[in-house]
Amino acid sequence: MRSKQLTFLLIILLISPFFINCTLTAKAETTKTSPDVYVGVDIAFGSIAQTEQLIDNVSSYTNFFVIGCAQKIGTSNGFGIYNETRLTIISQYVYNKGLNFIVYSDDPSYPSKQWLENATKNFGSRFMGIYWFDEPGGRQLDNDYPAVTFAKNFNNAANQYVNMLNSWLLSGPYAITSNFDYPAEYQLFTSDYGLYWYDYEAGYNTVFAEFGFNSGNENYSRQLSVSLCRGAATAFNQNWGVMITWAYKQPPYMEPGPELYDDMILAYENGAKYIVVFDSNANYTENVLQQGQLDAIKTFWQYAQDNPRTVSQASDRSAYVLPQDFGYGFRSPNDTIFGLWNADWDGTASLSFTADISMCVVTFLQMLGSNLDILYSNGNQTVRSLGYKNVIYWNDTNIIPYMPIMPPQTAATSVRAQQLMSYDTTIELYAIVASIVVALAVAGAVLRVKRRKSSERASDAG
Repeated sequence: MRSKQLTFLLIILLISPFFINCTLTAKAETTKTSPDVYVGVDIAFGSIAQTEQLIDNVSSYTNFFVIGCAQKIGTSNGFGIYNETRLTIISQYVYNKGLNFIVYSDDPSYPSKQWLENATKNFGSRFMGIYWFDEPGGRQLDNDYPAVTFAKNFNNAANQYVNMLNSWLLSGPYAITSNFDYPAEYQLFTSDYGLYWYDYEAGYNTVFAEFGFNSGNENYSRQLSVSLCRGAATAFNQNWGVMITWAYKQPPYMEPGPELYDDMILAYENGAKYIVVFDSNANYTENVLQQGQLDAIKTFWQYAQDNPRTVSQASDRSAYVLPQDFGYGFRSPNDTIFGLWNADWDGTASLSFTADISMCVVTFLQMLGSNLDILYSNGNQTVRSLGYKNVIYWNDTNIIPYMPIMPPQTAATSVRAQQLMSYDTTIELYAIVASIVVALAVAGAVLRVKRRKSSERASDAG
């Protein structure tokens, strides 16, 4: 089995330059539009003076701010008592600088209903919503305050996660929206490094895919995070963005300016609506952004003004469709599934397809780059209805020359997937098939030549 995988991967890598040329040509034809991106900083430290200084520094080359430090000043009923006076001061300062902003909270009573009413009156549309709870999917994967602690199978885990998170957002007695006049009054944001699909399904309007050490160390970690988050946002008709966070767990925390700039460019060229840079130390007591990083943000801001980006639509991209309820973290071969199972075990049966899917994801990222979205099968809506140029299912033998073994409790997904297997007759897919045939022929010819030469040498030696 592994020899077949290696052969397939090598063939794809050999033909990928031709395929990439095809996709780049198609992308160049997309219509350009004016820039539409929110660029800003997420502050997560308590000092009002330092915050105002940072706002002064960045206000000329940003248009978005995250007031990310709630600053508890006591306890009440198990929650912190949050400093709304501080929040009002900083919000007013941000507003006076002409910036849009959102407010972080992990307490359903903060901001209070009265504060929200005042914010709507005083700040209007500049106050864009609530950043409610941080990294719910990543916490689930890493068993750090997870929403689900036990599940019977993948489907049960997915349903529990979505229902629990939805209760925190919209439906529970302590939901953050309990302070809203109506549930959709303000947009709901979060930042995450996994399970983006399920965050959107639970009710978030915008998820920031994190660029940082949590995203994993593989070569494709950033583009993979984009493909997963953008794919989910597309399926749920919501917005997405990127949060650039710590590269290191100790000082200097953030990556150097040139690398930060490259990450912002990557997010921009992939179509992120929000590009946010995190700013705080591990103790949430002071900022960590240095002049080199601020210069990188400023340089990127000018780049975005000078280079209206090409807006990629679903019809420009291809979709790789995962098994339904397969909540795998994709950060390494040893990542978990919903934080409850190892990559090769689902609680009832040993799996053999996680490594196969991971290999295919890396291969398609190599081939398609920014033109790849990764989604899940959805019983209420087929991926085909989203308008992707190509739809590639995880278990399609038309693309992958072997069929991975399906776990028993998700066998129905396999039936649905096979029923939906159809492809656009585009040059990209024809290129794959034709090039595989050519590559196999060339490989066979090379092998025959080597064998003939070996035989001739053996004869000469005799």
